[in-house]
Amino acid sequence: MSTLTVTLIQTNLYWEDKSANLEMLEKKINSISEKTEIVILPEMFSTGFSMQPEKLAETMDGPTIEWMKKIASAKKIILTGSVIIEENGNYFNRLIWMLPNGQSGFYNKRHRFAYAGENEKYTAGEKRLIASVKGWKINLQVCYDLRFPVWSRQQQTETGLEYDAIIYVANWPERRSNAWRTLLQARAIENQCFVIGVNRVGNDGNEIYHSGDSMVVDPSGEILYHKKHDEDIFTTTLHKEKLDVVRSKFPFWKDADPFFIEA
Repeated sequence: MSTLTVTLIQTNLYWEDKSANLEMLEKKINSISEKTEIVILPEMFSTGFSMQPEKLAETMDGPTIEWMKKIASAKKIILTGSVIIEENGNYFNRLIWMLPNGQSGFYNKRHRFAYAGENEKYTAGEKRLIASVKGWKINLQVCYDLRFPVWSRQQQTETGLEYDAIIYVANWPERRSNAWRTLLQARAIENQCFVIGVNRVGNDGNEIYHSGDSMVVDPSGEILYHKKHDEDIFTTTLHKEKLDVVRSKFPFWKDADPFFIEA
C-alpha cells in the first residue's frame, strides 16, 4: 500500500498509423522485465496528435480499446494513454485507464489546444477522473491541461488531500519544452504530490518536433527522472512515505483557498 511502481514509455509515433503504433508499443510493453503496476503511454498513442478524428476515431468497442484490454490482462498491469474516441456524434481526446480485469475508466481532455484547432474538432471534457489503485489516488490529465492550474488543484477532503499523484500524457512540442518542464514541477510543488509527465519524441506528420522531456517529479518539486530526445522505457517506484513527510513537515495545503470548479 505504501509504494506504487510505474513505467513511462517515451517513444516516437507512426503518423496516423494505428496498426504500426500498436505493434510497436506491444513490443515495448512486452520488453518490460521489471515488475510494474501502471504503464503510461503518450497522448493519442495510436495516431499521433491528429486533427482528423473523422478518419481516425474509434468507439469504446473498437480495436485500440480491445488491444488495451488484451495487453493489460496479459501483463497484469494498468495501462493508460489517450486515444481518439467517437461517441454520440462527438469526438473526444480520451484518456483510458484500463485495468487488468478488462474494466476501465476514462477522462476526456478538458482543455483543447485551440492553437492547433483541437477546439474545432474535439468536444471538451466536463469532469475530472481521479483513479484509485493500492490506496493511491491519481489525478489523470492530458497535455494542454497542464497550463491550467485550477483544473488540477488539490482540494481538501475530510481525510486530507484529494489525490497523491498527477499523470499528464502529452504530445508537447520541443519549441515549448521549457513551459512543459517548468509547469510539471509547479504542479508538484503547489499540490504537494508526485507528478508524472509522459511525452512523445520525434517529428509528427506536420513536421513538428517533440523532444520528450518526460519527467517524474516528487512532492517537493525535485526531479527524479528526466529524459530528453531519446526513446526510453523507465520504471520507478513512488513511496507514500515521501508524500507524508512533505505534507506533514510543510503543511502548506492547510492554508489553501477553498473553491469550487464548475464544469
